Amino acid sequence: MHLRALTTTVTLFALATLATAAGTPPAARSAPAPVTQTVQQRIAVPVLVDCLWHPQVRPADFMLACGDGNSRLASLHWSRWDADGARARGVNWVNDCKPYCAAGHFHAYPVTVRLDRPQPWKKRPQVAHYSRITLEYPAARPEQFGPTVSYPLWD
Repeated sequence: MHLRALTTTVTLFALATLATAAGTPPAARSAPAPVTQTVQQRIAVPVLVDCLWHPQVRPADFMLACGDGNSRLASLHWSRWDADGARARGVNWVNDCKPYCAAGHFHAYPVTVRLDRPQPWKKRPQVAHYSRITLEYPAARPEQFGPTVSYPLWD
């Protein structure tokens, strides 16, 4: 009788150990988020593509004239950055190119920057990028500019 009790005890102990090791049944466990969902959440906000084709989010500086560097945005402070658009205040440093660009002088103009028209980025179609930038000059502005100017952004 002692042998039968010992066998039963060992069997029950083995079953309890296996049940504990197995944990919760698979149907009751919550599945981890799929990798694609995590990636989509991470890139849900549009980016600003810089001159080197790098995605930027809320950059402090941004080069507008990639070829010669004669216009750049600096000291950008972003108050908005979402799926529909972005808004910042900062300074637009513009070369007057007088008498020619190499001899010109840079002038600082306070500016409000707006980004909009998000579209899939050709380099990474799963990432949206802003495709238009609008500059609003509340006071002084470069000679050739109106109070508001808009440009398409590169893709």
